[in-house]
Amino acid sequence: MFFYCRSQDATDLLSEDLVMVEQRVEPAKKAAQIIYKKLVGCLQSQQGLDSERRMKKLPLMMLSVSMAESFKDFDGDSSIRKVLEMCCFMQNFLARTLADFEMKLEKEVLVPLNKLSEDDLPEILKNKKQFAKLTTDWNNARVRCKLLCNMCLTFRSQASTGPQAKQDGLREDVEEAWKRLESIKDQYSADLYHFATKEDEYASYFIRLLDLQAEYHKASYEFLEKNITELKESHSHTEKVFGEPLLSHLQSCGRKIAVPIEECVGMLLRTGLREEGLFRLAAAASVVKKLKSCLDSGTVDHNEFSFDPHAVAGALKCYLRELPEPLMTFELYNEWFKAAAEKETDEKLKQLRTVLQKLPTENYNNLKYLVQFLSHLSEQQAVNKMTPSNIAIVLGPNLLRPRSEESVYSLLDMASASSVQVVAVIEPLIQYSKSLFPEGTGILHKSWFTVVKTAINNFNYNFNRITSRILFLLFHVYNSLMSLNGNMACKQIKDFKFFSKCFILSLFCL
Repeated sequence: MFFYCRSQDATDLLSEDLVMVEQRVEPAKKAAQIIYKKLVGCLQSQQGLDSERRMKKLPLMMLSVSMAESFKDFDGDSSIRKVLEMCCFMQNFLARTLADFEMKLEKEVLVPLNKLSEDDLPEILKNKKQFAKLTTDWNNARVRCKLLCNMCLTFRSQASTGPQAKQDGLREDVEEAWKRLESIKDQYSADLYHFATKEDEYASYFIRLLDLQAEYHKASYEFLEKNITELKESHSHTEKVFGEPLLSHLQSCGRKIAVPIEECVGMLLRTGLREEGLFRLAAAASVVKKLKSCLDSGTVDHNEFSFDPHAVAGALKCYLRELPEPLMTFELYNEWFKAAAEKETDEKLKQLRTVLQKLPTENYNNLKYLVQFLSHLSEQQAVNKMTPSNIAIVLGPNLLRPRSEESVYSLLDMASASSVQVVAVIEPLIQYSKSLFPEGTGILHKSWFTVVKTAINNFNYNFNRITSRILFLLFHVYNSLMSLNGNMACKQIKDFKFFSKCFILSLFCL
């Protein structure tokens, strides 16, 4: 053994590969400790519990329990109860999913990370410290031996066996220190090689963390997406109708005529046809707002609003005005004006029919329904003062308008067009509705049929039975007349309708 070489560090005794591995051990321990603590802080439940006990401690489970207690106070038909009941079930599922995720996280990530930072890597670092100490001991023994050898050379002329014996003892110390160093070096090298082979496995703990998070979030997302879609579909009938596109509203409720149009027309047919200034005079804003809310929720009390026809007319105007695209569409805006500009009546009607055929089916059906009602309303102009021209003035801007612009100039243009050109379009539609919509003559018959039926259903049966039976008789007679054809049937229907109106109105005045 060479005793007199220079002093060496512990790293000098390791290969370059092991030195590189050695430099990763301390950062690995630090990373494992920090990430373990932060992950434990992310847990929403207590460590070491089984799935059921863990789930009970989760905030999501407490939320589910609160929802379950809350929906019990509602009746079975309440929309809030139905939604809360579904939300309760969904929060319960999410809590169970989270509990399962945290159990897997604890078993597959937290426990291995804790073992790595508290057992495996500290053992390697302990051997590293021992290796460094024994390297220092070996270097010190070599230094002492070298100093003694130098002294022996200086005093070689002196005959003495003492220094030689001491030198032999120091050499034995160096050899003993080297043996201990070699032993710890072998053990430490083995630890480093083991760490190098396990490094990919240690890295996989963090990959497993991401996998578990992905599985948890994916399961939660798929569950939420499926159930939220079903929840929305089951409650689509309560969706807002004001301000919604016509087509989407009709598709969601499975109707051909928009709810506000059909409901308002029905109530106006019942009590509003002879109301002076209908659509022109404003109603109380609070009543209109209440009716709009009722129409949005699908719960309209006809008895409450039928006797305030101005409020009903105001709600109908609001619906038409708040449509994202007017009933007569933006696209055909200029074509309507072009058709109405024709001088000859026959040619004008021909051009109007052409434009009508270009309307989307849903717009055409609703416009036909509305215009036919307005035509019926204008027949009572001697009483209600609402001529086709007057109706066109107050309703026209809600039915036909250009795409809105931001500039004041364009708004002034739109107002000017509404007061002149729009009236020229809407007025002939009302005047010649029977000619323009020949296939739609049964709509108001159906509406009147509904009025009679509604009057019967809503009739106060505290009146005597004879009156009630007369109403039923009117109902069946009208139903029979509707099955007849020809001019005679039309005259009979007209006379019957007049008699029925007078009779029903007289009942309401009692």
